[in-house]
Amino acid sequence: MIVSEIEKLCRAIHTLKSDTSFTVRGNVANEETFNKIEWTTGVDEIGSTIFTKTCPHSEITWDKVSEEMSKLWLM
Repeated sequence: MIVSEIEKLCRAIHTLKSDTSFTVRGNVANEETFNKIEWTTGVDEIGSTIFTKTCPHSEITWDKVSEEMSKLWLM
């Protein structure tokens, strides 16, 4: 089975940090599009999710995610 790009991205991020919450809109194919991921950082006083486009996890970088994704081309 060939794994989709979005599935590879999600698996790669969760391999690096399993409890990471984020939202992806569109394809993430390079560092520029990786930097558009919306990372969940918490919940405000009315229960709405707080997002940032700056990854709050030092262990998750485009280079590391890209490396993990390259390992997942086939399952």
